[in-house]
Amino acid sequence: MRTKVVKWGNSLGLRIPKSFAKEVQVSEGSEVDLSMQDGQLIIRAIQPTPIRLEDLLKDITDSNIHAEIETGDVVGNEYW
Repeated sequence: MRTKVVKWGNSLGLRIPKSFAKEVQVSEGSEVDLSMQDGQLIIRAIQPTPIRLEDLLKDITDSNIHAEIETGDVVGNEYW
């Protein structure tokens, strides 16, 4: 497919057709990797690494964990 490079501020931009974006799973804000190979511009979608609970909790130890925090009496329909 042919497309045109357009001026975007002081940079240049490309429009990615919706069908292409859907196929490689990119949307607004997605990160891509740009590289040059044999004089050609290569654009590769970067799939985000899933966030795992184990990774978020791995640095919590007995020495850095805090105690429960008292938030006061129940207001409304909360149940603790």
